[in-house]
Order: sequence, then structure tokens, then C-alpha cells
Amino acid sequence: MDIYNRFDGKLVAPCGVNCATCLAYLRPKNKCGGCNETDENKPNHCTKCKIKYCEKGLDNGYIYCYECSNKCQRLKQLDKRYVKSYGIHLLGNLEEIKNNGIDKFLEKEVLKWTCSSCGGVICQHMKKCSECKL
Repeated sequence: MDIYNRFDGKLVAPCGVNCATCLAYLRPKNKCGGCNETDENKPNHCTKCKIKYCEKGLDNGYIYCYECSNKCQRLKQLDKRYVKSYGIHLLGNLEEIKNNGIDKFLEKEVLKWTCSSCGGVICQHMKKCSECKL
């Protein structure tokens, strides 16, 4: 599969997580469809995500959290955890999408998360390629 077809705007969660690089999305069995899909294979914490199901976002039709004037504590805490655990700045992802659009963001993501050995997708959580495991 062409790497560019693996990265899709529908796979970017409201909080800025790129589900195309998520362990649950990349696993071969019981694959999660991503945060924006309704899927029985989602991890429990994802099905109850207070960021995705934020009333303000739902009421206003927001796609991404940057559209909201209130940067909620939940988003700030998730960003802090992702920076510490995975080196991924979700607020930075949202800023990138806001300023340059989803297509430019995804172009950078393809470069960042493509395995140089086999062309597979590198898992953001494990820092290993989902294909060759390097």
C-alpha cells in the first residue's frame, strides 16, 4: 500500500493525535478504526473520550480542538502526557493544522512516521515499524 494512502485527515483526532500511527490502529488483530470512527475494537478509554465527546465541540460542529476558544484542562493534560511519554506535542499538531491545513500537516507526518527500512508506518507509542519491527 502506498504510504500516502495510509495517512488520511479522517485519522487525525480532534485533539491532534494521528491515529494512523497509533498502536491500536496499527495492530493486525482487532484493529481500531481511529478516533473518528465508531468501532467496537477501540480501547475503552477511547470510547469514553471526554475530548472527542466534548459538548462544546459537538454543539458547535468543531472538527479539531483548535477551533474552540477554550483550551480545556483535559487537552492540556493529554498534551503534557504525550510530550512526556512519546515526544509528540498535540497542541503543536493542532497549531500546525490550524496554520497550514490538514494536507500540509499530513505531508510532514508521512515523512516523520515512515520507516526508512521498509516503508511501513512507525508506531508513535512503540517507536518501531509496524511492518519490519525496526
